[in-house]
Amino acid sequence: MTELLFRLDPYGHDAQGTVLSSTPEGIVLDRTLFYPRAGGQPGDSGTLRWGTEAGFTHADITEATKGPDGNVLHVPAKGAELPPVGSAVIASLDWNRRHRHMRMHTALHLLCAVMPGIYATGNQIGAEKSRLDFDLPEPPTKEWLTERLNALIAADHKVSERWITEAELDANPGLVRTLSVQPPRGAGQIRLVCIGPEDLPVDLQPCGGTHVRSTGEIGGVEVTKLESKGRQNRRVTLVLKD
Repeated sequence: MTELLFRLDPYGHDAQGTVLSSTPEGIVLDRTLFYPRAGGQPGDSGTLRWGTEAGFTHADITEATKGPDGNVLHVPAKGAELPPVGSAVIASLDWNRRHRHMRMHTALHLLCAVMPGIYATGNQIGAEKSRLDFDLPEPPTKEWLTERLNALIAADHKVSERWITEAELDANPGLVRTLSVQPPRGAGQIRLVCIGPEDLPVDLQPCGGTHVRSTGEIGGVEVTKLESKGRQNRRVTLVLKD
């Protein structure tokens, strides 16, 4: 299995890896910083570079996805040259895009926090805008949500993670706040993302995505749209202010 370096350091920009397989459908490395599309968060994009001092070749990577065997597929741009199997490559993220995803993803956790007890029914993270759908007949106003989100951001709460067993999650099902995306099972452990102090968290829920170190790093946000998507389903769209 691909070693997931973004689990150890979501702030890494570049990392060396060895090519395990190489096809136009996707390049598999033994280790990668690229987050594969999952849980509403887009897969990372960037480049792979290989060669010697005499000359380097590179391939643009349009997105990282999960392969059928669970490995990370680095999907090359159409017509890109492919690195040979066994070669060493430098994988470089489109860092600005990834960092915006991290800020957005953390902001969506805060959006859950300002509506405790309300389940999310769908989500989508983007670099320009993101949204959460809620099982909620009458949502608060855009202004109310924007004000409370920015207050939590300004408080600069620490973002941390820890792991629990699947049995511990089964004993505390209220940790799961989303109806559309369930925590991946089978590995025996579930990753929890905690915003705020462990003894009194602002938000605590299973999540496999990438996040910023503290809420202050998100910067200002604005809730720009509230939409009805069914009898009780309400869509909340937000954007970063910079």
